Amino acid sequence: MAEVLSQREIDALLEAFMAGEVNINEIKEEAREKKVSVYDFKRPKKFAKDQLRTLQIIHENLARLMGSYFSGILRTYCQIELVSVEPQTYGEFINSLPAPVVLGIIGFRPLKGSIILEFSPNVVYAIIDRMLGGLGLAPEKVRDFTEIEIVLIERIIKQLLPIMNSSWANVVNAEFTLEHIETNAQFAQLISPNEPIAIVTLDAHIGEVEGMMNICIPYLVIEPIISRLSSKHWFSTKLAEEDERKYYQLLAAQIEATPVEVRAVLGQASITIRELIELQKGDVIKLDKKVDEDIAIYVGDVKKFCGIVGLKKHNLAVQITSICEEGGKI
Repeated sequence: MAEVLSQREIDALLEAFMAGEVNINEIKEEAREKKVSVYDFKRPKKFAKDQLRTLQIIHENLARLMGSYFSGILRTYCQIELVSVEPQTYGEFINSLPAPVVLGIIGFRPLKGSIILEFSPNVVYAIIDRMLGGLGLAPEKVRDFTEIEIVLIERIIKQLLPIMNSSWANVVNAEFTLEHIETNAQFAQLISPNEPIAIVTLDAHIGEVEGMMNICIPYLVIEPIISRLSSKHWFSTKLAEEDERKYYQLLAAQIEATPVEVRAVLGQASITIRELIELQKGDVIKLDKKVDEDIAIYVGDVKKFCGIVGLKKHNLAVQITSICEEGGKI
C-alpha cells in the first residue's frame, strides 16, 4: 500500500523542489526499479483476497443470525458483529488464547477435519449467568469452568450448529457436529502449528458484557471446496437462485391470471329424440338429482368440487360444500 503524506510533508517536498535539493530524475529512476516483495515460506499465503471476502460474507450473515438467536434464548440485548477475516498460522492462534478458554471442536462434514469455535471467558460467563437467571454479568476474577457450566455451553453450541449449516448453504451442504469441548488451548492440537488458517473474529455484546468470539478455519479442511469461495462462484450462485425465484414467481402469476371454465352440473336425464323434438315451453324434464342433494362442479373437464344450488341476491348460485378427491388438490 502506498504511503500517504501529511500536508506538512507535502509542503516540505515542494520547498525542496523549489530550492533544487531534490532531483526529480533520481526519483524517476527509483520508481523504475523493480520492487521485490518478501515471501515467508514458513507462513505461506494460501487464501486469496476474494476467498477471504467470501468468508466475510458468509460470517456476516452468521453473526446476524447468532445475535438474533442469543437475544431470543437469553431474553436480553445481544449483538454480534463481524470484525475481520484474516489469514494466520495455527500456532499463532493457539498461542494467543487465554486460559481458561472455551474451544468447541466442530466437525465439518462432508469435509475431513474440524474447525474451532472459540469464546472468550467474559462471553461464556455472561451467557451462563443469564441462562441461570442472573443479570448476565461476568465475574471479577477469571476462574476455571465447572462441569455444569461446560454442559450448559455445550448445549448452546449444539443449538448454534443449524445456524452455521444455513450460513454455508450457498457454498457446501454442510453438517456441523460438536465433537468435544476443550478449556485448555494446548490440548487442541488439530493440525501443525505452521499450517495456514483463516481467523474469523466476532465482537459479541451480551447485555452489558463485551467479548470476542473467534472461528478458526484450517485451510486443509476447506481445501476441497476452496474454488467455491471465489467471488465469481459465489455471485453466480446467488444470481442463479434469484433467477430461479423470479421464474417461479412469474410462472405463478401467469397461472393465477389464466381464465378457466367452471361448470355446475345440476343433474342428468335421458330422453328420446322424439321427446326432444316435442318439447314445448313449460315442459319439465326430471333430472337424476334431488333438490337438497349435492351437485358436481367442474373446472374445465375435471370434477373438482361438490356444492348445493341456491339463491344469492335474487341470482342463481352454487355454494361449494366439499373438494372432490378424484379431482386432485387445487
